[in-house]
Amino acid sequence: MTSPPLPRARIAGVDGLRAIAVALVVVYHLFPGSVLQSGYVGVDVFFVISGFLITTLLLRERARTGRIRLRRFWSRRARRLLPALAVVVTVSASLAWLVGGDVLVNMGLQVLGAATFSYNWVSMADGGGYFSAADPEIFRNLWSLAVEEQFYVVWPLLLPLFLLLPGRRSRAAVALALAAASAAGAFLAVGSGADLTRVYFGTDTHAFGLLIGVAVAFGLHGLVVRRASVAGVGPVWGLITGSLATVGIVLAASLGGGGSIAFPATSVLASALTAVVLMVAAWPGSWFGRALDVAPLRWIGERSYAIYLWHWPLLVLLSFHLTAAGPEAGVAVGAGLGVAGASVALAAVSYRFIEQPVRIHGFRGAFSRARAGLRSHPPRRLATLAAAVAAALALGGTTAAVAAAPRETTSQNAVEAGRDALEQARRLPTPAPSPGAQTVDGTRVTAVGDSVMLASAPGLLAAMPGIEVDAEVSRSVWAGARIVDELAASGDLRDYVVVGLGTNGPVSTDALQSIVDAAGPERYVILVNAFAPRDWIDGVNRDLTSFAAEHPRVAVADWAATIAGRTDLLAGDRIHPGAAGGELYAETVERAVEGAATQLATAQWAAQRTRDGLLELFSRVTEDPDAERR
Repeated sequence: MTSPPLPRARIAGVDGLRAIAVALVVVYHLFPGSVLQSGYVGVDVFFVISGFLITTLLLRERARTGRIRLRRFWSRRARRLLPALAVVVTVSASLAWLVGGDVLVNMGLQVLGAATFSYNWVSMADGGGYFSAADPEIFRNLWSLAVEEQFYVVWPLLLPLFLLLPGRRSRAAVALALAAASAAGAFLAVGSGADLTRVYFGTDTHAFGLLIGVAVAFGLHGLVVRRASVAGVGPVWGLITGSLATVGIVLAASLGGGGSIAFPATSVLASALTAVVLMVAAWPGSWFGRALDVAPLRWIGERSYAIYLWHWPLLVLLSFHLTAAGPEAGVAVGAGLGVAGASVALAAVSYRFIEQPVRIHGFRGAFSRARAGLRSHPPRRLATLAAAVAAALALGGTTAAVAAAPRETTSQNAVEAGRDALEQARRLPTPAPSPGAQTVDGTRVTAVGDSVMLASAPGLLAAMPGIEVDAEVSRSVWAGARIVDELAASGDLRDYVVVGLGTNGPVSTDALQSIVDAAGPERYVILVNAFAPRDWIDGVNRDLTSFAAEHPRVAVADWAATIAGRTDLLAGDRIHPGAAGGELYAETVERAVEGAATQLATAQWAAQRTRDGLLELFSRVTEDPDAERR
């Protein structure tokens, strides 16, 4: 989240707006259960600010010198971005090496993406996801920095083409048209079912905020540096308009929830409102701009870049240290506040001792001052040596982290092992049922589930040879209903239908009813409840229990109770079972199936006894009409 320094006239309100933006993102990440269900729009606020400031900077330089010096521009960007980024990446990677486990996954690719400002595309190519609960990427937040840096590289090259257009209005209109095209692409992609992370991470489908900022810069060019009063919105109305737009940004950040993601609608709305805030704040004589730049907000805004960089790696590291799982499992309020405080403190140190020296003196100048510190008085010499040692340790730790990084998480390994087991089982002939067996043979069982069942497939195949398992990652209960219906229609649905689909979101009673209806009255449905550090799991398990209580041919396999005391058998995400955990999952399912079979056999025995009794009574009555009276 970059915020370039502007020479000469400073634009009021920008630092205050940065502070609001970084607060939205930090609260969204640290406290996912808070009211800011779409707090990611803080990134869109940053995008609009960056598009506005970079374009304003370039236009000012051209107006002052008659040209744009690209090498100088890119050098200033490097001086602004690289120091804090290098510290965050090396220190965080070193700490990840100390924590170990799943937090190290793909560390080499992550460092590469951070170093080349291509993190968004590198992460997508590797299958990572911003909205995925299973990807513990320690540098995931750098996707937005990559989008901005790609803009910084391309935009100065395209700006001369815009300047060929007559007047600032036509230039602003073209920029807005391009922003609309980017937003339309995002809406169409999401509406067509495209991967949400691809749309969110994509430079093409998330450039609308930057382009809206460009349009604002074109529209205000020449006004923001004037000292004289300019005709337009009065100070009072500007204060009201700007305040309402700022409140609107916060309200946009509170839209969504209930497991739904409101992107791109919330991001487009927040971007448009940010444009309003910038226009009002930058207007000469604006009261609102000065009000937005109150001292606390301005202080945070100046350090917002480093705050943004630090907060996510610290959250991931703390979460893995405390729970061996990623932050999707949720963190305690105290831990979240601790991460927020640490992020601000580290950002303050970074701003004072790393960012500002390089920004003011350049890389060479800052290095020369550091060397001079070695010849200075003892306290400064000691501080310089300590900084050099810390830098060496951070570089060494980063190298060790990259070398030790596994390719896949433990949960991915568990899922892939289950997939391999299913592939092998499908290549083997189905075993014949054991005559006279006292247990339910696997050839009478169909299992439909999500990645938890997929990870448990080896255990299921071993416990119930011949079982048919149809499991896949991120599957919902509605997808399960469709699959059961198709199997029933094709005649491939077996006597006992095991359904394990509660991990990825709340279950629907209508979907469960569809499964039971498709199974029909002659089959028994076993619902496997869920265990995961997700806020919807308790509700899922209550709904499954209630549904089973209301349907005579439905039972629950209580996986949640079985694994609750054996979480050591789960992968690092505390969701997917490893090999031993998969065996326990299979035992749970097998017990539930056998319990259903026993209940069914008992009911059939009771019904047969009743029929036999009635037949005996009928026989006696027909032989002796007076028997019933006697």
